Amino acid sequence: MAENWSATDVGTMRFPSGVLVRGRGLRHPPLSGPTPSFAVYLLGKQPPPTEWEARWLPWPDFRLPKDGRQARDVLAEALARAEDERVEIACGGGLGRTGTALACMAVLDGVPADEAVEYVRRNYHGRAVETPWQRRYVLRFEDA
Repeated sequence: MAENWSATDVGTMRFPSGVLVRGRGLRHPPLSGPTPSFAVYLLGKQPPPTEWEARWLPWPDFRLPKDGRQARDVLAEALARAEDERVEIACGGGLGRTGTALACMAVLDGVPADEAVEYVRRNYHGRAVETPWQRRYVLRFEDA
């Protein structure tokens, strides 16, 4: 049975394929509504356990993922699972690392790499993907 987000749930972003993924900042109060069924946490240290299945992707604040291949695998898994699960992508503030991950997922979903940051800023948050090296990472993500 599919457990998807609603397009009106706070923080959700629709990808070109139609799947919805929720982005959020872990330093903010928990969002109301349903909980994720799967989450990816982009943090410099291991997050606490959750009631739902989660993956930790080591990714220090304002930086890039520690392991590019792991990042690609985890984000591809998250995109695939979003077809019939409530997938959440989260970092501390919900903008830099979360925006970068969402932009990389957009590339995996068919958005040209040179348009992915703008796509996420238009459909998720206007300040997503905070640093020049995060933007470059998205541009080069196809080749990773």
